[in-house]
Amino acid sequence: MASLPTLTKPISETSFFLPKLSNLDFSRSKIRPLTRSNVFKNSNFSSDGQCCPTFDVPLLSCSEVIERMRTSREGYKTKQLYLAMYSSVFGGITTDTAAMVIPMDDHMVHRGHGVFDTAAIMDGYLYELDQHLDRFLGSATMAKIQIPFDRESIRQILIRTVSVSKCRKGSLRYWLSAGPGDFQLSSSGCHQATLYAIVIKDQSPPDHRGIKVVTSSIPIKPPQFAVVKSVNYLPNALSKMEAEENDAYAAIWLDGDGFVAEGPNMNVAFVTKEKDLLMPCFDKILSGCTAKRVLVLAENLVKEGKLRGIRVENVSVEDAKRADEMMLIGSGILVRSVVQWDEEIIGNGREGPVTQALLNLILEDMKSGPPTVRVPVPY
Repeated sequence: MASLPTLTKPISETSFFLPKLSNLDFSRSKIRPLTRSNVFKNSNFSSDGQCCPTFDVPLLSCSEVIERMRTSREGYKTKQLYLAMYSSVFGGITTDTAAMVIPMDDHMVHRGHGVFDTAAIMDGYLYELDQHLDRFLGSATMAKIQIPFDRESIRQILIRTVSVSKCRKGSLRYWLSAGPGDFQLSSSGCHQATLYAIVIKDQSPPDHRGIKVVTSSIPIKPPQFAVVKSVNYLPNALSKMEAEENDAYAAIWLDGDGFVAEGPNMNVAFVTKEKDLLMPCFDKILSGCTAKRVLVLAENLVKEGKLRGIRVENVSVEDAKRADEMMLIGSGILVRSVVQWDEEIIGNGREGPVTQALLNLILEDMKSGPPTVRVPVPY
C-alpha cells in the first residue's frame, strides 16, 4: 500500500466546453453533443431516484501503477530534483522517482507520528551532519519512536545515499517514523519504526536580497512540541502561507509571553544599535543547528570589532523592531536580511553589513570549515 500521486482530475473539477447547442446542426453529422450522459459510461439510480454517474476507475497491476507514476512524474513542473531515496521498508536505495513512495499505513502518513531532519551538501561534503543527526535522534526519543538502527548505522546509510545520488551540492532529508502496520491511533500495532532519506538538488538560484516578514496570527506550537522536529508542520505551513498572502517571505511567531520566538522553519536574530548580536532563547523553540553555528562564528566578528557582544535572551517585539539589523537563519535559507517587519522598516531598510558578514562566514565554513562540521562523501 503506497501513497500514490493523483493521476487524473476528478470529474467535478474538470471543465467542459459546452457550445450553444441551438447554433449547432447535428442532423448531418455523426458527432454527438456533449452531455452528462455521454461523459459517464453508465448511470445508477440512488434510493431517492436521483441519477448517480458511475466512474470508470481501472484496476491496475503493480507494473501499470509504476508506469503511470513514472509518466505522471514526467509532467511535474518543479525546481527540485530527487536523486536518490533510501527506505528501510525495502532495505535499500533507489534512484527511480516512481519508486520513491511510502506505505499509506505508515503512522507518519496518517497520524503524523514521525520526526525528520536535514543536512546541506556542499562541494561533496555533508555540512553539520553530526549536529543534525544528534537532534534527529533526540526528536525521535521525545516522540517515543523506537529507533531501528544504531547511530553509526544511520550515519552510514545517509552518507551512502548521498554517494549513490552523485549530488555534490544540494540537501539531504531524512525521517524516522513509528512505522507501518495499521490505521489505529497508537503505534503499538506498528511492525517496526522506519527510516527514510532522500537527496534533493534544488535548481533555484540563490537569493540574498532583503525580505519582508509579518507577525503570524497562527498559534505557535506549545514548547513540548516546538522543541521536537516532527512532521507535524501544519502550523508552519499555514504561517508561511499567511506570509505569502501578505506579500511577505515569512511570518514570525511570538511565544506565550509575547517575546519573539522563531519563523516557520528558521530562527531569527537581531543586531542592536549597540552592535550586539541578539538571539531568542531556545527553551521554547526548535534548537537551530545553523543558528547555533552562527553564534560560534560570530565570535570572529567580535574579535574584528564589528560586534560588541553576543547575547541569547528573551527579545521583546519593541526591541526587535528597533534593531539596526534583523535576519532569518536556517539550513535552507542560511542567513538572510529582513528589511521590513509588518509596517516597520528595520534599520535603514537595506541588507545589513553584519548579516552579510555572517552569511559569508557560513558559506566559508561550509566550504572549508573544520572536520567537525564537514563530513566527506565517498563518491
